[in-house]
Amino acid sequence: MTVSISDIQTARELLKGIINPTPIIPDGKLSAEIGTTTFLKAECLQKGGSFKVRGAYNKIAKLSEGEKARGVITASAGNHAQGVALAAKLQNARATIVLPEFAPLTKVVATKALGAEVILKGDSFDAAVAYSRELGEEKGFVYVHAFDDPLIVAGQGSVGCEIIEDLPNVSVIVVPIGGGGIASGTAIAAKALKPSVRVIGVQAANVASMNPSLDAGEPVEISARPTIADGIAIKRPGAVTLPLIRQFIDEVVEVTEEEIAAGIYHCVLNAHIVAEGAGAAGVAALLAGKVKLNEDDVACTILCGGNIDGNLLSRVIEQVLVRKGRYVIAKVLILDRPGSFAALLNKVADTGASIIESNHQRAIWLAPLGYTGVELILEVRDSEHAAEVYRHLEECGYHVQPEGQGDWQL
Repeated sequence: MTVSISDIQTARELLKGIINPTPIIPDGKLSAEIGTTTFLKAECLQKGGSFKVRGAYNKIAKLSEGEKARGVITASAGNHAQGVALAAKLQNARATIVLPEFAPLTKVVATKALGAEVILKGDSFDAAVAYSRELGEEKGFVYVHAFDDPLIVAGQGSVGCEIIEDLPNVSVIVVPIGGGGIASGTAIAAKALKPSVRVIGVQAANVASMNPSLDAGEPVEISARPTIADGIAIKRPGAVTLPLIRQFIDEVVEVTEEEIAAGIYHCVLNAHIVAEGAGAAGVAALLAGKVKLNEDDVACTILCGGNIDGNLLSRVIEQVLVRKGRYVIAKVLILDRPGSFAALLNKVADTGASIIESNHQRAIWLAPLGYTGVELILEVRDSEHAAEVYRHLEECGYHVQPEGQGDWQL
């Protein structure tokens, strides 16, 4: 089975009036940082919060009325769930969605809100797929795969058509890869319309199944570790998509969790747009220098999804602020008597640093009797400002012990 540009163009016609032709946004800050003109294809602004409705609608719209009446079923890491639920709703088809038990609550709630029946089953996407297959056969539902279906790939490929039409001078397209649906579809369309364009795929290093599979010449299931890029956390690529990736994708690179977090941070704080971990994977690869670019290149990365849990988003931003030296931790000893703590806070205020959090520690730190330890979490402008804060406190008679970042081994 293969997918051609004509299949993608047919899908694109079908999707007219159904999807949002999402904007391509210039990213001046990213361009300045990496030295190459860079744009963001904001597919996170698509209906359902990701590109998934494109392929799902193309698939479901071509079912018979009898198949729609029986209903459709799928498994999803989250975004495909919403795409199928929305497409099914538009086609008056019943939808049952199986999500992993640890799927983000944001995606579970959004899928239910679109009228689908949601079942939480399994500890991974692959476990959810296995259960959905069993249930689909038992109930007679039509299976709508998240990526391993030519109609799904063709629908996702409409993204590539939009990029080439809206940004004709693009020379490099960077696209996240989970199972390979949007990556292969985008690459087929882009290279048919502009053969010189390079297409680079990006996977989360913690769930990087594509390169081992390409090396083996067949889909290989890999062991996986947790990732904040749950939308591309696929342990085994598809039999349909893998040959397309081999043929049309120039290179597949991998990004760490810290790099993905930096990508999310950049999108929110610098580009002013919310992207989830999978959606920001392309930005992560560009920031980390994983994609080889020339000064005269014009790069476009696809922000393929924006469905990130609010709690996770806040944690990501805080952690990146720590890594960038904007949040620092200082341990200080003060006399254990009334007014000592207030005096310390006044000295910190003199420096212009903001106190985010403070904790008193006595016995657990074995503070000298008559003293108490104070742990301060401070927001500063940068590392130089942090040094000024420490120097001022030392000059005021306080001994400051900076705390380093955690060195967690997983």
